[in-house]
Amino acid sequence: MKKIFLYLAVLLILIYLFPVILTSRFNSKDIVAQSINEEQKVEVDKSQYNYSKYGNIQVLNSKTNEVKEMNLDEYLLGVVSAEMPADFHIEALKAQAVVARTYTIYTITNNSAKHGEGIICTESTCCQAWLSKEERLEKWEEAKREENWQKIEEAVYSTKGKIIEYNGEPIDAFFHSNSGGITEVPVNVWGGTDFPYLQSVETAGEEDYSQYNSEVTVSKSDLENKMKDTYPDFSINWQEAECIKITERTNGQRARFVKIGNKNISGVQVRSIFGLRSANFEIEVSGNNVRFFVKGYGHGVGMSQTGADSMAKAGANYEEIIKHFYTGVEIISM
Repeated sequence: MKKIFLYLAVLLILIYLFPVILTSRFNSKDIVAQSINEEQKVEVDKSQYNYSKYGNIQVLNSKTNEVKEMNLDEYLLGVVSAEMPADFHIEALKAQAVVARTYTIYTITNNSAKHGEGIICTESTCCQAWLSKEERLEKWEEAKREENWQKIEEAVYSTKGKIIEYNGEPIDAFFHSNSGGITEVPVNVWGGTDFPYLQSVETAGEEDYSQYNSEVTVSKSDLENKMKDTYPDFSINWQEAECIKITERTNGQRARFVKIGNKNISGVQVRSIFGLRSANFEIEVSGNNVRFFVKGYGHGVGMSQTGADSMAKAGANYEEIIKHFYTGVEIISM
């Protein structure tokens, strides 16, 4: 009789405990699974930019006003071939490819260029210059066409997917032709807020390029007319000893402010009014003329293309070039 009661007691215990054990077991799995999913979710959320979706982009051809969808690398072939001379060192061309790819991704992700159905255009003053393969080949000497195009393809495809990031985000990868030996911070060109990765840096060897020096001469009457086009109340006393004077320079050696007659204007404005290659200039009043002696070519922000070529010829690879012109950045694969 005692055995029967013992068996019943054991049976009741098993009946009671089994569902608890079973439920506990499955709850434990659910907790682990939930924990894994949460970890995966956090990892995914950390990735702000889904670069894989940029296989094709919509490009507005500024000449034809047509929007064409093309592969990102196909677009970059046209940009690199239009923006940098093919006879530049291959490492400079690679740097240009990575910079152009980064600029494109930054423009798309920040929606910083709006062109109707197009996400980016082919106008250099707005986005980046671009030429089709046929257009580019026509501009090269026939004997160099194949060799040049192979260099462009190598620059783009050997750096496939590479972009520049700062603090996990693509940078606004500005570039220009020649810095005149030292680059500029963007606030001195466009105002606003500076980017920590766009600092003023020096680059040797740029003086060996034709873009380094230029000169613009205007007559005194032309200067007055050009100034009055922008400032109708402009006046100047040519007998005054310092009727034209650079009153302040930036850390990048460009003219920050210039006194011309009764106006105090920025060096960037002077560059625009008189069609100078850069805001790094000296001024000389001589006889009936005013002469601007200009150093560099372009706004001076970000990578100097001739500076990149100079560094490449001195032995630097494209990653070293990029990290010279953009401070504290990382080069990652999309």
